[in-house]
Parts: sequence; structure tokens; C-alpha cells
Amino acid sequence: MEATPLVSVVTPFYNTAEYLAECIESVLSQTYTNWEYILVNNRSTDGSEKIAQSYVNRFPGKIRLFHTDTFLSQVKNYNFALSLISPTSKYTKMVQADDLIFPECLKSMVEVAEAHPQVGIVAGYELEGDHTALNGLPYPRPEVSGREICRMNFIDNIPLFGTPTSILMRSEIVRSRTPFYREELWPFEDSHACFEALRNWNYGFVHQVLTYSRRDNESHSISGRIRNFQMILFIRLSELVIQGKYYLTEGEYNACLKKAEHEYFYFLGLAALQGMRNPEFWDWHKKQLATIGYALNFGFISRWMLLVFFDYLGNPKRTFEYLWPRRKRVFAAAIRFIAVFNRFFVRKKSGENEKHLTPTESTTVAPNS
Repeated sequence: MEATPLVSVVTPFYNTAEYLAECIESVLSQTYTNWEYILVNNRSTDGSEKIAQSYVNRFPGKIRLFHTDTFLSQVKNYNFALSLISPTSKYTKMVQADDLIFPECLKSMVEVAEAHPQVGIVAGYELEGDHTALNGLPYPRPEVSGREICRMNFIDNIPLFGTPTSILMRSEIVRSRTPFYREELWPFEDSHACFEALRNWNYGFVHQVLTYSRRDNESHSISGRIRNFQMILFIRLSELVIQGKYYLTEGEYNACLKKAEHEYFYFLGLAALQGMRNPEFWDWHKKQLATIGYALNFGFISRWMLLVFFDYLGNPKRTFEYLWPRRKRVFAAAIRFIAVFNRFFVRKKSGENEKHLTPTESTTVAPNS
């Protein structure tokens, strides 16, 4: 076992001046010392380049700065950055520009990987905003086969990878994939890359909080939309459809697929029934579903709307619990519906009846008849 194998730390960045210095300082503060740091500027216009260059000037033997020739998509920028790692590095650590790593991160992750030569990916607990993320392995277990951990993910819904910042990879894996991330799988290309690597490698875990991922800035707008659009339901379905058959039996796969479809499509049916009118919401789900072979159209969503409707109709308690907190909005909507119904149906029909009365008939009717 090498005493201190070289770790390539990589940070691609675009307009992250507010956070970049903190990110770089977190790498400089590592207790593990045998690392190189590769910064990649993706045509930033907010002063990020100057911040990066100031650190290169201070640490010329440790930090290198590269520039993209043209502006790249996030996936292409990440792939370009990973292509720049040293040919002698044994491990690769991505640190996204608005994230940071805690001082023991590299040391703890490398120790697990060195102690377990079949481990290709090492993760640890991640501080995501103000709460910890990733379930990890049962304490104190440090290693599990790739097949076993992926089965745990699909069958028990255990999150494994977090963000690119939260894992360490063997550089051998990075070099074996060109490009490393598959652009057609954006914005979840990182988890798919991990699933594919674990077909041949084991998974390691450090039972410590080692990384921090920020959730309060524009560059994590994807994460914000995950919360707003319930993207996590799509993620589960897409990972299962694309990766599940490599790790599950046919029976397990079909059971997991049925459950994932029901949870996701039930959510879409409920959103439609509640009158979700955000075009971006429906456009995103339609496009994403198309990438895994599903067609989101009127007939499809209508079936799930009916299922949700009859499900709530057959469960008065849940219907009451759902409607009671929203009673003011429901009442206002009912009043509007009655007004519209009265205007377009009741009054119109009444007017049509009056139209067919002759003048003689209308004047000969007795007041009390």
C-alpha cells in the first residue's frame, strides 16, 4: 500500500466568485498533503478567474488553472476537467465550486480505498444545506460489493452518491471512460456513472461528515427544482429503467418498476387534478419521461387523474384531512364554479325558454296560476 498516493482534486467553475475562494481554501486546509488541484474556468465573467489565478500565483506547484476555449455545458465542462488529471494520480476528487470539503475528507476517503483495493468509489456523510444526507452503510462497515449496494438502492431506496463533491473515485475508473459523464443523462449523469462503475468495483463508506453542498445559490437551481418538481420520483424511475436490470432479478425489477411508476405517475395525476398550470413543470416531466421511453400525453395523464380522484373519493378520511387545511381556497373555488355554472347554463337555459313564449301566452297567464 502506498503511504500517500497522489489525489487529483478537480473544480470546474463558471461565475462562482461568491463561493470559489471558500471552496479553494477548503482544499488547502486538508490534513492529507499529497494532492494536485486542477481549476477549470468555463468563460467566467464575474471575477472568478482572478480569484483562481491569485491562488495559482501563491501555490504554483500545487494548483493549476485551465480555461475552456468556448463556453461549455456543465457536463462537457466537468468531462474536460476530469480529462486533465495527472497520469500518475491514483484517486480523483471532484469539488464543485460552490461546495467545500472538511479537513479530514481526503485523508479519510483515501484510507478506506487503500485498505480495500476492490473499492472504486468512496462516499461519506454529506452536509447538504443544514441537514446531513446519504444513508451510507451500517456502522462500522466500510465496504460492500457494487452489486449489493446497488440492490440496496433499488429495493430499499437508499441514497448512495449524493453530489459529485461527496465521493472519491479511483483515477483508473475516470480514465477508463471517455467522456466520463454521459451528456444525454443530464442532470443525473453523475449517479449513472457511479452505477456503471459499480458493475466492476466495490463501494466504500466513511462514517463521518466530510463534505458540504450548498443549496442556497443560483448554481444549484437544479436542486431547487428537484424540490419543486419532485424530480426525485423521476430519478428513481430513470435509474431503475436504465440501470436496474444489471443488479436485480426479473421479478425484483418488475416489482420495483411497478412501485416507482405508481409513485411518480400518481404524483403527476394529483398535480393535474389540483390544477398545476406551470408550463415549465409539464415540459420538464414530458421531456424527461421521453428519454426513458414514456409518453406524457392527455390520455396518459387523464388515466392517472381518474385513479387519484377515485382513490380520494374512496377514502373520506384522507380526503377530509387534505381538504380541511385548504377549505378557504376550496370554498372560494366552489363559489366561482357555481357562478360560472349559473351564468353559462342556468341563465342561458332560462333565456332560451323565455324566447319560445309568445306574447299572447305571456300575457294570459294568471299571476297566481
